[in-house]
Amino acid sequence: MDAGNVGWTVPRKVRLADINNPLPLDCGKKITPVEVEYETYGKLNDTRDNAILILHALSGDAHAAGRSTKADEMNRPWLKDRPGWWDRMIGPGKAFDTNIYFIICSNILGSCYGTTGPADTNPDTGRPYGLAFPVVTVGDWVRLQERLISHLGIKRLRAVAGGSLGGQQALEWALAYPDRVESAIVIASSTRLSAQGLAFNAVARHAITTDPNFRKGNYYNDAAPDRGLAVARMLAHITYLSEISMSRKFGRRYRNGDGPGFHLGTDFEVEGYLQHQGNSFVDRFDANSYLYITRAMDYYDASSWGDGDINQACRRIESRMLLVSFSSDWLYPPEETKELAIALSRCGKHVSYANIQSSYGHDAFLLEVENLSRLVRGFLKARGAQ
Repeated sequence: MDAGNVGWTVPRKVRLADINNPLPLDCGKKITPVEVEYETYGKLNDTRDNAILILHALSGDAHAAGRSTKADEMNRPWLKDRPGWWDRMIGPGKAFDTNIYFIICSNILGSCYGTTGPADTNPDTGRPYGLAFPVVTVGDWVRLQERLISHLGIKRLRAVAGGSLGGQQALEWALAYPDRVESAIVIASSTRLSAQGLAFNAVARHAITTDPNFRKGNYYNDAAPDRGLAVARMLAHITYLSEISMSRKFGRRYRNGDGPGFHLGTDFEVEGYLQHQGNSFVDRFDANSYLYITRAMDYYDASSWGDGDINQACRRIESRMLLVSFSSDWLYPPEETKELAIALSRCGKHVSYANIQSSYGHDAFLLEVENLSRLVRGFLKARGAQ
């Protein structure tokens, strides 16, 4: 099997919060212990100034490139069938060139992929946290990532980069730690989720919490709320695509090719596609984690650094900024990314903005590799000319 350009990867784990050093959260609580799963690619140079932190989206993980050596051991069989989620962007000669940079990707707090989350044991009860897990935010994730970076002996990151919810983490890094981030790459993202985005997340969570198997989040030793989670994923997947891409891929074609079946089951190809996405998702994700991560997505608002004024918030930023949007993205529309670019420009910050013409919708940050690579590679190289 081809291991990909970065080869076979091994996930690592580190405890970054304990009883003597708990992690403070925006909700007012503290959590301990906290373990973080992460992967690295490339080599940290002698001056420790070539590190780039990659930030994943809602259902992502620390496995951003290469092939995992621990798929079976971690009970994640799906990792055997495909490389890391941004493998086409990370590796020798790629946009995030591992011949030049030391790439780090860590899993977020509250997820189900190695970093402490609702499925892990609550030290106070000896049982899985479930809904006793504290509400977490993008700010909490970034504070935990800062602990990882410090643990690795890195004082200043060459760049932080991510798409979608990962893009909001990149923006938060530039705001929360302006002296520790040389540049930030914010892709298919904006300062906050729109009311429409909030509505989609609300319906998704409702689908999960009203599943009879949800049992107030205490389902770990019994049947899981798979139907609710599948519906949530189906709904989310609609927001990841565009009308153009759905029309091209499915149109109004029937699954049997012969016309309507005159039944209430799955009749159109697009229905079958969404059902497949939903059913495959429940095999690899935790419903409680989906609740917590979408709520963190809802709460994020970069303007909070400026008391509700994004222009005031942007004054904190010292990083070089690259903002990239996609023309058919309606989850984080180009207009919203452009507003951030204008706010940064008003504050005299070094900002580059590009809107890539694409029919892929929000998923373009994973699919428009050639155009995105050209922008990222040029932006990172331009650093030497400043």
